[in-house]
Amino acid sequence: MSDYIFHPEAAEEYANAYEWYAKRSLRIADEFEREIERALRLITNTPETWPKYDDQHRYFLIRKFPFSIIYRIFNERIYVIAVAHGSRRPNYWKNRE
Repeated sequence: MSDYIFHPEAAEEYANAYEWYAKRSLRIADEFEREIERALRLITNTPETWPKYDDQHRYFLIRKFPFSIIYRIFNERIYVIAVAHGSRRPNYWKNRE
């Protein structure tokens, strides 16, 4: 697979998290961005490798940051459903498609 698409709310979560880190440290914000990009590369290269969240979704834990990328595979594409903070309520993103 070579392609991924962010759900609009997932894109907003990513942007908000980056902004939060950037207000504290641009260096940390850039590190966060690199970790997300690394995760997306790994997911795109081997999407079936990462653990299942449920029957339709998989997740990738971001190292060094309390976030997971929740995604699903559909029609040979990766759909990023959420950039979920670990302390947010579980399954808040379940109604996104």
